Order: sequence, then structure tokens, then C-alpha cells
Amino acid sequence: MSKKLHVPFETENVADVFDGYTGAAQEKLLALRALIFETAATTAGVGELQETLKWGQPSYLTPETKSGSTIRIDAIKDDPAHVAIYFHCQTNLVPTFRDMYGDKLTFEGNRALVLDTKKKLPEKELRHCLSQALTYHLSKKKKRA
Repeated sequence: MSKKLHVPFETENVADVFDGYTGAAQEKLLALRALIFETAATTAGVGELQETLKWGQPSYLTPETKSGSTIRIDAIKDDPAHVAIYFHCQTNLVPTFRDMYGDKLTFEGNRALVLDTKKKLPEKELRHCLSQALTYHLSKKKKRA
């Protein structure tokens, strides 16, 4: 079991969005937020993480190193029993995750990983997916070299 990292919100706007979530969705999204920060802190090459809002959703960027692709998280509006982690749809991230974890994780198209708020987070798989997104541009650079 990992030690949970407590990271204060960078802005009131982001904190307000989290305050607007309710019940199990809020709990799951806060756990995802902590997992994103923990993964960033333990993944080589990521650097400082920036938390902001994009399209009204909590979003995580790597402005210092530009190592990663933006990760967004949100409750699914029409489905309160699920939350999602969104990735840039023009990357190969979700198709790659689907190939690796199609039997363990649920996906929406080429842009999202969907999680049931009533189930335990699949931390091992999520950490791997998040680390891949947070180093997406680094791995592309290595392939070109």
C-alpha cells in the first residue's frame, strides 16, 4: 500500500470544482488526483505537475519538462456511478492501454478510461497508464532518436 500524498490545490477554481462533486464520485476523483500526483512524483522525467482547469475539468500538465500529455479527470455527467480519466484523443495512449488492460479496465473510444465509483481503484494498472501519459512526449523523443 502506498503512502497517500497530500497536495494542496493550486487554485480556488480547481478546489471549487472538486467541492462541486458529490458522494462516491468526489471520493473517487480525489483518490485519482492523489494517484496522479503520486505517480508524477515517482516517475523519472516528469518534473513538477501543474493542476489547472481545461474545459471545466481538473487537468494535469507537465509544463516544466513538457514530458507528458494532458490528463483530465471528471465525473461522467449522465452516469453518476462512473468517473473518467481523459487523455488526448490524437495520441495512441488509450488504444495502447486497451491492448494491455482491456480485460481489466473499461474504455470510452480513444479518449477515456472509465471507472466505477463503487469499485476499488485498480492502482497498479492506473499507475502504469498515468506514468505512460506523463512521459508520453519523452517516449516519442526516444523512438525518434
